[in-house]
Amino acid sequence: MAGETAIVDAGGIAVPVTNPGKVYFPAIGLTKLELVRYYLAVGEGALRGVANRPMVLKRFVDGAGAPPFFQKRAPPKLPPYVRTAKVTFPSGRSANLPVIDSLAGIAWAVNLGCIDLNPWPVRADDVEHPDELRFDLDPTPEAGFGQVKEAALLVGELLREYGLEGYPKTSGSRGIHIYVRILPRWEFTAVRRAALALGREAERRAPGLVTTAWWKEERHGVFIDYNQNARDRTVASAYSVRPTPNAQVSMPLTWEELPGAELAEYTVATVPARFAARGDAMAGLDARAYSLEPLLALSREQERAGLGDAPYPPHFPKAPGEPKRVQPSRARKEGDR
Repeated sequence: MAGETAIVDAGGIAVPVTNPGKVYFPAIGLTKLELVRYYLAVGEGALRGVANRPMVLKRFVDGAGAPPFFQKRAPPKLPPYVRTAKVTFPSGRSANLPVIDSLAGIAWAVNLGCIDLNPWPVRADDVEHPDELRFDLDPTPEAGFGQVKEAALLVGELLREYGLEGYPKTSGSRGIHIYVRILPRWEFTAVRRAALALGREAERRAPGLVTTAWWKEERHGVFIDYNQNARDRTVASAYSVRPTPNAQVSMPLTWEELPGAELAEYTVATVPARFAARGDAMAGLDARAYSLEPLLALSREQERAGLGDAPYPPHFPKAPGEPKRVQPSRARKEGDR
């Protein structure tokens, strides 16, 4: 089917799929057209994760086995069902990113090679104030998925303790993401500090399990990546397919389901039937938006105790109050000179 074009019905809109027989997942023989059909099968849940949000196009044009490239600008020619929103990057430069509001838009993105979907945590009508607080729990090499689940349950418990409700999902790779819907009143810096504050509290309560240490040489157990809340950082949205050999899916789960979850259970082959039978565990995410004030108050308490800001990613401008952005072992060597 190389060179051919298939047409899919995406919510009543005919969307072309070029090279539909191109194999994106060689280990299981999954083609581009089958990937598009997967997203349409879980469309309601997938759309909930991306609708009205600027999206970075992470394009695997040669399939899951090859490196992707990130397109941080909308293509010049867009179909009528895809609009754009202007965002500003940490460098100060701006660009228009595509905004997807329909199943047709999702199919369009997948046709461009987007195996997973990577929206900003903002809505297109207010790109400076996130409405999504995200916790990315990433295991270090010595940690297993059991420890990630344990850390996620702790984060969920802490969120409830501070009056917020989180919604967990597998990352589809090795970790877990937890989303909290928040009021769009705070800028990226405040949202990031809120995530750091809760991560540090989790670390205080379970120091052998959780870390917020930015430098890999200092990490252990499960790393809570607070920087995923910084401007221009994205994570794969709910129901996104990840570039694993078996096409694992970033699967929303209830807190009751989480302890028994196993990553390999949630794939392109299994998730559509599960979605049809059980619905979307994140269906209630938009029912209530929470205030960040409890976590920002915790951040201020930590700051008074001597815990100030933590490092940003390397390509970000130096932030006020940020510690030296140099790995500790190198700093020690320089100090010995």
